[in-house]
Amino acid sequence: MNNASQPLEGTPLIAPSSTDHPLYDQVVEACRSVYDPEIPVNIYELGLIYTIDINPENEVSIIMSLTAPGCPVAGEMPGWVADAIEPIPGVKQVDVQLTWEPPWGMDMMSDEARLELGFM
Repeated sequence: MNNASQPLEGTPLIAPSSTDHPLYDQVVEACRSVYDPEIPVNIYELGLIYTIDINPENEVSIIMSLTAPGCPVAGEMPGWVADAIEPIPGVKQVDVQLTWEPPWGMDMMSDEARLELGFM
């Protein structure tokens, strides 16, 4: 059965993260310290952090989304994420970009977030 809404094979909608970089786990923990002000769950468990890319020079590039384009803290959230990551020893620089592609959906939340919010 072919579903036309399925993305084509090849290019992932969300770029892969540098999971094998030594700083990756610390960056994830920093992201877990940032909360969406309207939802009592951190942005990492909500699935708002799409990509954590860390190059060999320890420059961290984050691609993230928000639960809604009209989110009242849309302008501030990337700064909060950068502020959380910058103090990590070894991080040279942090760049946080917002994207609306693919749009965030509840299916991007971790099981922990769903439990916390009563969706499971």
